[in-house]
Amino acid sequence: MQERSLILIRGLPGSGKTSLARLLSENAKYPVFSIDDYFTDVESGSYCFDHKANHLAYAACERNTELSMQEKVEKVLVDNTFTLEWEMSPYFLLAKEYGYRVFVITVENRHGSENIHGISKEQIEKMASKYKVILHP
Repeated sequence: MQERSLILIRGLPGSGKTSLARLLSENAKYPVFSIDDYFTDVESGSYCFDHKANHLAYAACERNTELSMQEKVEKVLVDNTFTLEWEMSPYFLLAKEYGYRVFVITVENRHGSENIHGISKEQIEKMASKYKVILHP
């Protein structure tokens, strides 16, 4: 039996999470989910964030992850900021329920990239101040 993996990719906006997720998905062989998917128009690819719908985006991301796990997809990737521990908790619970091994990858912006979401430098600094390295046994 092939071991199944859930890979959580975390980092601040503009750090390269999505680029890494695409690379790890092996040419879209494995699904990548993100709350950004909820705010991205499928046809045009344009991104339009609505803070009021953030909770819906989180729910959709979790639901899509769970559906893939129900289908026993070998590797599932989730690309979100995950700056706060509670943001990862539902994924750890899903992994336990469906028998997935969890890997958490933290991406740092060492390439000087700008974020594509229009998040101000001040807001990113605020997020960074809350960002914690979380080690789970």
